[in-house]
Amino acid sequence: MTPVLVVNSGSSSFKYQLIDMEAEAVLASGLVERIGEHRGRAKHKVHAAALAPAADAPAVSDAEYTQELPIRDHAAGFRVMLDAFAENGPSLDEHPPAAVGHRVVHGGARFFEPTLVTPQVEINIEDLSRLAPLHNPGAVQGIRAARAAFPEQAHVAVFDTAFHQTLPPSAYTYAIDAELAKAHRIRKYGFHGTSHKFVSEAAAAFVGRPNEDLRQIVLHLGNGASMTAIDGGRSIDTSMGLTPLEGLVMGTRSGDLDPAVLIQLARRARLSIDDLDNLLNKHSGLLGLAGVSDMRDIEERREKGDSAAILAFDVYIHRIRTYLGAYLAQLGGVDVISFTAGVGENSDVVRAAALDTLGFAGVVLDPERNAPRGRGIRVISADDSPVTVLVVPTNEELEIARQTLAVATA
Repeated sequence: MTPVLVVNSGSSSFKYQLIDMEAEAVLASGLVERIGEHRGRAKHKVHAAALAPAADAPAVSDAEYTQELPIRDHAAGFRVMLDAFAENGPSLDEHPPAAVGHRVVHGGARFFEPTLVTPQVEINIEDLSRLAPLHNPGAVQGIRAARAAFPEQAHVAVFDTAFHQTLPPSAYTYAIDAELAKAHRIRKYGFHGTSHKFVSEAAAAFVGRPNEDLRQIVLHLGNGASMTAIDGGRSIDTSMGLTPLEGLVMGTRSGDLDPAVLIQLARRARLSIDDLDNLLNKHSGLLGLAGVSDMRDIEERREKGDSAAILAFDVYIHRIRTYLGAYLAQLGGVDVISFTAGVGENSDVVRAAALDTLGFAGVVLDPERNAPRGRGIRVISADDSPVTVLVVPTNEELEIARQTLAVATA
């Protein structure tokens, strides 16, 4: 058994998974949240892979444990996590993690591959907080707490932006004053890179063709949503930009917007910079259009004829089609289109609507294959479709663990 601990830290919470890399099976997972509040909450789940490791063992269910207690900071949260492992298993004394992997949202232009964490790397990640003030500070807190909890293990930072370091200058450059952009590191970075990398590689393996020979479009559609054009395994364009706000319509984020909208709102509605930030990130997207941020609610209300939900759905699909058309042009055609994340994996309605106009490009969806929900990778295009369309469940934690172990054992 070769366990790797994967940590995804935010400002007031962190998620974790302990993964056996020999079987690529999750042994335990958990969530520590409400850090710094009067009452914190910790969940720890021991997965069946840890409860019944033998192949001939009877089937067992996951075991979940929950507790509420004050959790002052991330360091205290890691102590709660360690206690949960000690009390409920699996034992970290018997199977200590070979390494600890950390999800870091923004690596800027400095980090283009998974990186062994050193004090200087910590400083650099913290410095990049000016580009990701909502994400990187929490990651730094998690890294410091984890290094204190696991001082003997290698710690590896895996960056959401790294996969998009292959973007050409024509794709990542914004048409503003060049010196100003350089001084303030203004450019497209792209996000969800860990997911896009995992899904594109899984899709290539599934269709049995070398990744280097494929033109792919991956649609990561969740509460946060992005699309990426991938040519020969390399990201050549992606919808998110300097921040995760650019691109598609999302649960609470606006996506693409005429910049003059902000100027008008500042002048006429007298909204401050913080007001605008809050509006575009937390009160826009599906929520701003229809009052709900979950696509399941949008679909339910749309079926009942709710005009706001109908418009929100149509705007959502229109933006996806806009990017599909652009990426078809950038790639010169496409071999594989993959849907992933919560909406992408579960909404047959969104998938069908998004691809409805792409018959000219060789996309032929099979309604019967598209309709049912299923587990694992599956084909939803017709047998005679020149373009293969897939649903590929993403697994960012496993991808982080793979990259972490590769760095730690190099």
